[in-house]
Amino acid sequence: MFGYYLRLGLRQLRRSPVLTSLVILTLAVGVAASMSTLTVLYMMSADPIPQKSDRLLTVTLDNAPADSDSKPEDIPRGLSWLDVKALREGGKGLRRSGMYGTGGIVEPQKSGVKNFVAQGIAVDRDFFAMMDVDFKFGSAWRKEDDRDEARVVVISRAMSQKLYGDESPLGRTIKFNNGEFRIVGVLGQWHMLPRFYLMENGRRSGGSTMSDEEEIFLPLSTAIATEQDINGNVNCQSDAAPGYKGLVVSECTFMHYWVELASASDRSDYREYLHAYVGQQKARGRLPRPDQTGLYNVRDWLSFIGVVDDDTRLQTWLAFGFLSVCLVNTIGLLLAKFTSRSGEIGVRRALGASRAQIFAQYLLEAAVLGLVGSVLGVVLAYGMLHIMATQSPDLAALAKMDSLMLLTTVLLSVAAAVLAGLLPTWRATQVVPALQLKSQ
Repeated sequence: MFGYYLRLGLRQLRRSPVLTSLVILTLAVGVAASMSTLTVLYMMSADPIPQKSDRLLTVTLDNAPADSDSKPEDIPRGLSWLDVKALREGGKGLRRSGMYGTGGIVEPQKSGVKNFVAQGIAVDRDFFAMMDVDFKFGSAWRKEDDRDEARVVVISRAMSQKLYGDESPLGRTIKFNNGEFRIVGVLGQWHMLPRFYLMENGRRSGGSTMSDEEEIFLPLSTAIATEQDINGNVNCQSDAAPGYKGLVVSECTFMHYWVELASASDRSDYREYLHAYVGQQKARGRLPRPDQTGLYNVRDWLSFIGVVDDDTRLQTWLAFGFLSVCLVNTIGLLLAKFTSRSGEIGVRRALGASRAQIFAQYLLEAAVLGLVGSVLGVVLAYGMLHIMATQSPDLAALAKMDSLMLLTTVLLSVAAAVLAGLLPTWRATQVVPALQLKSQ
């Protein structure tokens, strides 16, 4: 019986073509508007590294002077080099990495390729294993290279292709910020969105977009030794000596620190370790304010820095409000479409069809309209996402519909059509056969 009603529903698409087209278009527009905004919200709130997000933790410390009038919400979201150096050398955690954003001029040794600015990041060797980075060529630098301030780098696949084509660049020298560095690795397909590890206040440190990709990776110790530029927020709540050397021995915060634990259950132990560390620093005359240590896993951090802002949530609710308006209009159109077939319904009832059978037939017809509308809805949703992607680099990275959102679009369209068809279908079952037969 289901197959029979489905065939009837498909045949009815050709009847009342104007009403049918209006129903499909109304559903498609409402579904496209709601799903395009929901897709952006879904991408922004997605877990970028679900396999270990509960085991990756970042730290915040209140290192303001004792006489500071800053509030808890004013605690820096980064750390000073003093704290990063102490924590990474403390040996607590499965893997550890301090980091800060940098950048500079790359001078290619390839004819036809001009100097260009590359965005980079200074990290420890553990960063690559922490973030599940895969490599096309080579690997991360050796553990000894962190200690020895070695002049080595890992570059992105895009930079490797730009400078060396399909050839392996391992062992070659690249000139970056007037220094020469040996290439030991090239990234593979690794893509992190959002790139949470350097994000502050919902954006990448330094105001770059959340989707910006690093092109060059340097050992953190090497970056400090060679005084690589800081591409990010520098927060100084007390005076610092001038110059780069003054910055790295001051309380100014410009770094982030991430640690990977062996198990999420180790989080409480690591918090106790941090409290003990703060106590040690207080004994040395640092961190004079009350202990307000923050410890966040990936999802906690994304929530804390407000990656999904109130405007995005509001836009999503407004889009679904627009969908509800489209549903009201769809109900009216389906009422007109089904009412025009009262004579047909009366004949079917007179021939023995029950109200339940009439209800099933017309509700399935509404579902067919929703299914056809979903095809147009997907096309319109892709169009809306394309328009949104032109508005900013962040949206360009987020306005992408994956298979889950595609399936959700289809299901939402069918569900919306069925919901809108409930009242018109119920009205169709109330047709009195005798009155319809008398009027024929």
